[in-house]
Amino acid sequence: MTNKRKLPIVLLATTISSFTTPFMGSSVNVALPMIANDFSMNALAISWVASSFLLAAAITLVPLGRLADIYGRKIFFLSGSLIFALSSLLCIWSGTETFFIAMRVVQGIGGAMIFSTGTAMLISAYPPGERGRILGINIAAVYIGLTCGPFIGGLLTQHLGWKTIFIFNAVLGVAVAGLSTFMAKEERTESRSERFDLAGSLLYAAALFSLMYGFSQLPSLKGGALIAIGVVCFIVF
Repeated sequence: MTNKRKLPIVLLATTISSFTTPFMGSSVNVALPMIANDFSMNALAISWVASSFLLAAAITLVPLGRLADIYGRKIFFLSGSLIFALSSLLCIWSGTETFFIAMRVVQGIGGAMIFSTGTAMLISAYPPGERGRILGINIAAVYIGLTCGPFIGGLLTQHLGWKTIFIFNAVLGVAVAGLSTFMAKEERTESRSERFDLAGSLLYAAALFSLMYGFSQLPSLKGGALIAIGVVCFIVF
């Protein structure tokens, strides 16, 4: 367990991070018309502004969580916060829709690094008797982020422009990274002696991508084929 003096820092950092990732996912949706206008995107391209973030996060969440168990959650949490913040700023400076969507993918990966480690860090830091209350606070932050995202995102977009949504998220990412540097060092766990299942992770990623992309292509034959591939990959996984 973590030194008691460090516990409030762990709670604050993980709570902000639990708010940030779902907030990013929900707040950007209200800005899609303005983003589409600025980049002259068609309907298919604008759908990938939201989907690329969610797809990247979903695909990498489990593998990154496993890597964090093996190599250290704190370094993944810190790195994810910095990646999330930097990619948010690069979204603002994007000159093309391709680069913008690519940065949304990177942003999703950073979000997955944060989200996959935060809860585990809380469980390892707090004693069993306090975990219920602490996890309740953490989960509440997730739903607050989802709920406040459209409202705050709408206000920022309406009065200051869609780029301020990404600036706001970059600030939150930097705050989380700053707080994480004050956390106590992690104790070595049994997982660190285990190996990472690369083949299983690739199958998981292929299955999830095929299913999600396949459903977006329905009712075409290509969509059905991708869904079938995804199901097979999940069975093998």
